[in-house]
Amino acid sequence: MKQTVISFILGFCLAGICFLSTHGQKISESDLSKLQLKEDTLKSLAKNLIVDSTVADRLRSDSLFIRTLVRALEIKNSFYYPLDSVIGVSKLYAPDTSFRIITWSLALDDDGYYYRQRGAIQFPTPDGSLKLIPLRDCSEFTANPMDSVRTKDNWIGAVYYNVVKTEYNGKNYYTLFGYDNNSAMSNKKWIEVLTFNDRKEPQFGGPFFTFARDSVYIPVQYRFSIEYKKDASTLVNYIDDLKMILVDHLISETNEPENKWTYVPDGDYEGFRWVNGKWVHVNKVFNQKLKDGQFPVDNPIYDQQGKPDEKKLKESSEKNKKKKDGKEE
Repeated sequence: MKQTVISFILGFCLAGICFLSTHGQKISESDLSKLQLKEDTLKSLAKNLIVDSTVADRLRSDSLFIRTLVRALEIKNSFYYPLDSVIGVSKLYAPDTSFRIITWSLALDDDGYYYRQRGAIQFPTPDGSLKLIPLRDCSEFTANPMDSVRTKDNWIGAVYYNVVKTEYNGKNYYTLFGYDNNSAMSNKKWIEVLTFNDRKEPQFGGPFFTFARDSVYIPVQYRFSIEYKKDASTLVNYIDDLKMILVDHLISETNEPENKWTYVPDGDYEGFRWVNGKWVHVNKVFNQKLKDGQFPVDNPIYDQQGKPDEKKLKESSEKNKKKKDGKEE
């Protein structure tokens, strides 16, 4: 098992080298130098987004970060530059490298009650010019996020840690897995399907999550989320070996089901399988509860303080690149 895990990680690294050696040639030497200088600035500003002690300073760093990021992405063929050293910002490529989505989180108070996500989708272009769609987090103005398709202007914000491509009737669907700091007492994780309309504009969500096979009626949802206790560790991700999404089943540890900030995993797993263009809910994946150390073990992208594991984010993105190149074993 240990040797398998090591080989798996090495495969990610080799995939990244192959991707950069193939596509990095599109970036000229002079442009590469410019991108490296911009990356140094972005690295410093991204750190300030986390460590600045006041809201005003974080907002200032965020504004400078956005402007510097756009200038960096305006450099020809920047799509192929991974920005790996910019810690705390997710740079996630789609499995077919048809886009990458860049997301990060910003604390807008000093007590951890109010967060806002930033994001943008970048596309490769034939001439290397910039095609970028900014995303506006409107989750604070949303009464019911489960029943609507969203656009770039009213996005349900999240910092994405994985994206899975599926197909149905010749159309591509990209399922995004995201993390949201939410509040001082609870975190959220989101699953939603990203598609593109005829004008290549992003559409987030849709009637993709069905509970038709459950014994209790639950209406179709346009996205799926869990909310849980701040220091709890939860699994919400696609598991290749099972060909399905696994989600920790949650219960209130204080028998207060109305208070989501008391929810923790109970050892059971629910899930979703892709069937005929829908994610079909599976109420109970395993017949018995799993003990600590048994498969599947949680492999969180974010720690309990909400800080991203850059290595895991990079591995997830590099795996998608590897699939695109057709080199996955």
